[in-house]
Amino acid sequence: MTTLVVCLDRTDDVGRKTGLRSPVVGWEAVRALVTDVGLADPEDSGVNTLLESLRVAQDLRDENEEVVVAVVSGDHESMVSADRAVAEQLDDLIANYEPDSAVVVTDSAEDERLIPIVESRVRVDSVDRVVVRQARDIESTYYLLKQFLADEELRQTVLVPIGLTLLVFPVLAMRIGAAEGAAAITTVIGLFLLYKGFNVDELLTRFTHQTRESLYSGQVSVVTYVVAAGLTFVGLFVGALGVSNLGDTPGVVIPATRFAFDSIPWLAMAALTASAGRLLDEAIGEDPIRQSFLNLPFIVVAVGLVVRGFSAYFLEEQGVIDPFVVPAAELGVLSTERFVMGAGERLALFVVTAIVVSLVGARIASSVSGSGEATERGDGGLEPELADGGPPSADGPEYDATVSTDAPADHEADPTTERFDPERTDGGADSNASSDAGTDSSGGSDGDDQDP
Repeated sequence: MTTLVVCLDRTDDVGRKTGLRSPVVGWEAVRALVTDVGLADPEDSGVNTLLESLRVAQDLRDENEEVVVAVVSGDHESMVSADRAVAEQLDDLIANYEPDSAVVVTDSAEDERLIPIVESRVRVDSVDRVVVRQARDIESTYYLLKQFLADEELRQTVLVPIGLTLLVFPVLAMRIGAAEGAAAITTVIGLFLLYKGFNVDELLTRFTHQTRESLYSGQVSVVTYVVAAGLTFVGLFVGALGVSNLGDTPGVVIPATRFAFDSIPWLAMAALTASAGRLLDEAIGEDPIRQSFLNLPFIVVAVGLVVRGFSAYFLEEQGVIDPFVVPAAELGVLSTERFVMGAGERLALFVVTAIVVSLVGARIASSVSGSGEATERGDGGLEPELADGGPPSADGPEYDATVSTDAPADHEADPTTERFDPERTDGGADSNASSDAGTDSSGGSDGDDQDP
């Protein structure tokens, strides 16, 4: 078993300070490299990393393992070229020495970014991180700040709001006061955090893209969405008017219920219009209509009826609206007298109607979807049925409707019939077996007659 002890140097500090080209392979070569790096820069932590690599290799040798110690360096020009250089050197080492596993030795967070490159080429048994007198915490903090400042998206997300806050707060403090300025800035920061937390920018981008695609493709839903938006605004306006007519009503329950009672018909029509447009797009398209789009309009109507019924029940109980009066009606020989429905009766009527509408929608959706699937199966023809082991056509040229029962047991069955009708083949075998039994029985009786 061969183990590769590899010391990673992403920024090529060893090469720049000693003038040597990596990889540096072998115990003696790495040991000489320690002296060269130490003489070039005694304060460099890379010296300790090289010594740690030698120590790990020595410990593995003491355990009677075959060890190859090497130093792999990248490039200081760019991170991409550095990673590619490390990958090429690792490929050469693996091709020459064929290690079974590797032990990675690093001394910084930047060098640790090379570990996935090593793991993609050889199994990594251990990662040895060299810490020199707690300098790792300082270096890690510096490295994180450096990476943070190098990321353009993070700079725009964090530094720009902080800078604007520091600029705007003194102006607001002088104009409207420190407390009011702090409150205004806190509100803006909260809105910004919600904006980023809910990915509003991505939602707006996706909505803009979908709208553009819908306009270019000529979908009917574009018009229905605009109509639905108009109906929604009408519903909100009507609901607000209903709340304003209540006057000074204490609490928020009655105004909210009144708003729902007045606005829900318009909101339901808006949702119904939008769903109808989407259903038309599905019907015009080549793909079959999905069951969810067929059922959605009925669900919208059912939900609207339920909300309308419950809001009417609460408002009627509080005396805000009048009871529902059914006028007298005559239809031929049938006639009904005028009667008043109570709040509970009205609620029951709305709930039952909503349930019936939802059931009708589910039934229609399942029927349309089932007929579409049956049509697709019908277009498949006879070949899928034969592939599944079904019976072939009775008038086909290879179908034999007669089964001979007096054939000998060792007769040869028709291969075509056996391939397409396994049940007939089994039945033929049973018939042959019965025929054999009958033959044996008759033979036995003849033998008995011949015995004296």
